[in-house]
Amino acid sequence: MSKVVLITGGSSGIGKSVGEFLNQKGFTVYGTSRNPDKVKNHPFKLVALDVNNDETIADAVSKVISNEGKIDVLINNAGMGITGSIEDTPTHEMRKVFDTNFFGAIDVMKGVLPQMRQQKSGLIINITSIAGYTGLPFRGIYSATKGALEIATEAIRMEVKSFGIEVTNVAPGDFATNIASGRYHTPVFEDSPYKETYQQSLDLMDAHVDGGSDPIQMATAIYKIINTSKPKIHYKVGDFMQKFSIVLKRILPDKVYEKMLMKHFKM
Repeated sequence: MSKVVLITGGSSGIGKSVGEFLNQKGFTVYGTSRNPDKVKNHPFKLVALDVNNDETIADAVSKVISNEGKIDVLINNAGMGITGSIEDTPTHEMRKVFDTNFFGAIDVMKGVLPQMRQQKSGLIINITSIAGYTGLPFRGIYSATKGALEIATEAIRMEVKSFGIEVTNVAPGDFATNIASGRYHTPVFEDSPYKETYQQSLDLMDAHVDGGSDPIQMATAIYKIINTSKPKIHYKVGDFMQKFSIVLKRILPDKVYEKMLMKHFKM
């Protein structure tokens, strides 16, 4: 029997690319979308799921188990972006992003773990971000949500290992997807003391996404992880400099690294 894969946020972007690739490789793939009926000509099955709604999580998991009898792999991919200075960004918008990127991922893990425990097997892949390793200016909240998921994954990985379940993180860099369109942008306020530096950073972020790598890199990386008997705790997928930035943070003095970042963002 082919492995059954559930991918949150599977209707577009990285989730769609990964799902399509795995489907072509013979996996039984279910993606999720808040409104699957609105998605036309999708290359694999979609079920309704909103990571901020426990009832839809339970219904989606139940549907996959009812149809297939198991869930072998969960890819926690659903997420949203947010930009803005910490001071100017409304706190309620910060909470929304934490609810989706962090608590939403936690709740979907909670949804599949009873089935995986019963199977005595399973793999959970949490899609985080290279941005989660560093407090990036004007992306601090997004970085914080992804950093929090990285750390929580380290903990839950140890908690579930005795049940035959593996958990890992995959941190992508910039990929050419539609993530910018779904991002919450704090407005560039005319009277904001961050007006000029924030606008420069916004332009740079959008350029990075537009010029990002092909999402097929994520698909092939995840395919390899699924076929690995003992996955690592952390994986990074992106161009050399993005991955090397994490190494630099580890070896450089804090203030030297900070100065390098500020120069990069023209601050």
